[in-house]
Amino acid sequence: MVRYHTARSFFVSEIPRCTIFSHIANLYRKVLGKEETPATPQTTQANTPAAKPKRQPRATAPQVTKVALAADSPRRILTRDQHSISRSMISENALKVLYRLHKAGYQGYLVGGGVRDILLGKIPKDFDVVTDAHPEQIRKLFNNCRLIGRRFRLAHIVFGRDIIEVATFRGHHHQVNTSKNIAEQSEEGMLLRDNVYGTIEEDAERRDFTVNALYYNIKDFSLHDFHGGLNDLAAGKLELIGDPETRYREDPVRMLRAIRFAAKLGLTISERSAEPISRLAPLLQDIPSARLFEETIKLFLAGHALSTYHLLRKFGLFQQLFPQAGKLLTPEGNSAYERFLEKALAGSDKRVAADQPVTPTFFYATLLWGVVALRQREISNESNLPFQDAMQMAMNEAIEQQIHTVAIPRRFTSDVREIWMLQERLPRYSGKRAEKLFAQPKFRAAFDFLELRAQVEPRFRDIVAWWQDYQQTHEFIRPEHTHTPRPTAPTATAAVSSERPQSEEHAARKRPRRRRRYPQQAGQRNHD
Repeated sequence: MVRYHTARSFFVSEIPRCTIFSHIANLYRKVLGKEETPATPQTTQANTPAAKPKRQPRATAPQVTKVALAADSPRRILTRDQHSISRSMISENALKVLYRLHKAGYQGYLVGGGVRDILLGKIPKDFDVVTDAHPEQIRKLFNNCRLIGRRFRLAHIVFGRDIIEVATFRGHHHQVNTSKNIAEQSEEGMLLRDNVYGTIEEDAERRDFTVNALYYNIKDFSLHDFHGGLNDLAAGKLELIGDPETRYREDPVRMLRAIRFAAKLGLTISERSAEPISRLAPLLQDIPSARLFEETIKLFLAGHALSTYHLLRKFGLFQQLFPQAGKLLTPEGNSAYERFLEKALAGSDKRVAADQPVTPTFFYATLLWGVVALRQREISNESNLPFQDAMQMAMNEAIEQQIHTVAIPRRFTSDVREIWMLQERLPRYSGKRAEKLFAQPKFRAAFDFLELRAQVEPRFRDIVAWWQDYQQTHEFIRPEHTHTPRPTAPTATAAVSSERPQSEEHAARKRPRRRRRYPQQAGQRNHD
């Protein structure tokens, strides 16, 4: 998958939900009009970017014209002049992959979120490709290809830090297992291995939601809609393909994907797709904790954390992901912990909207704070231990229990612990303590954390105000950014300078051996 950062005027402003659906409605009217009258010849339609849609006035409810589907087949094909997708909106690397597959005689389609987001007027974060070529055939076409996955065999085409994910058309599991087609399911119906290859029609049936079953064909620039995804986009509806309970049992993470898409796209989960979620929520316990960590990052660090939180609570999924924090939730949702968490999530969404960084460290620090604070008080009352000892025990218990469900990497938990411990030290700023605290690597994060607490606990407001004044009068220097060279190691300037002659003693000194630094592997992502 590749992140596409090219700025286009078509995507500059955030489009309101009602306006997006108005755009889609206009597209359907255009499609129906083309069906009633002959299409007008176009000379450069393949290379011409889609015209910037006119901003529609806000309306209480968009007027949607449904796309008529053929009676014999749900598949709908829109020609280039009937949709707004242009190659100029697609990543250059994704186009390279599509064209090479096509020139080699294979089918190549852009599919999923990239197509969906372009139709919604959003900037796609990644582009996925599907083809009838098998993984080994894909690897022969691309020198920069690596095959990954056991459960899902995929090809990653690496362009520096950008990765284009290429998948082979998936088939149905009732096909006979061979060396090329392997499928395995658990007794509960969960897919353990899914390397069954098929046709594009079968692949569309294997997709999770109708809005993700939209295919852009690089051969003739047509748009293929297999399950009425365009209609569902226009209606603001998220609809699961196939029987919802069966599809959720195949992969319980689809329930989390439903929440994520609903929050991200402003869609409403259809009644039939929503009904089994609360009942099947415990199936998430069978998902590897490492995979759930990646899913929580997608859920809460993408700019829609607050709405995601409310949907997870509504369907009983929050309690499955975070059992300790789930016990602190109240029916009214107005406890001090819940208000603190909501303010933290809202703040995270504002930072994403302002293109500011967000980290898993701060999210998990706020998420588990209520658990740690409560447990610390219980330990202190039971054993009369000092604050720091009781706090250490509470932190260890909270993190150890949480990683059984969601595997939080140690590089994050260590920073979480530091933020928590600084909460007790920040109110004690007399003398030289303020200077020492100010120099702590996690001071800024700990102060932001304390500032959030002050919004719920007024007793910290004076402390926050004091630290705000202190920061305005002192230069903030992060210790981790400073570097003092070793006295025995010559500096780069001394090594190359010809202005200062080296002494005999310095010339005779053996130059220290430099450690070899290996570059980060291609495609490796940094989630810090």
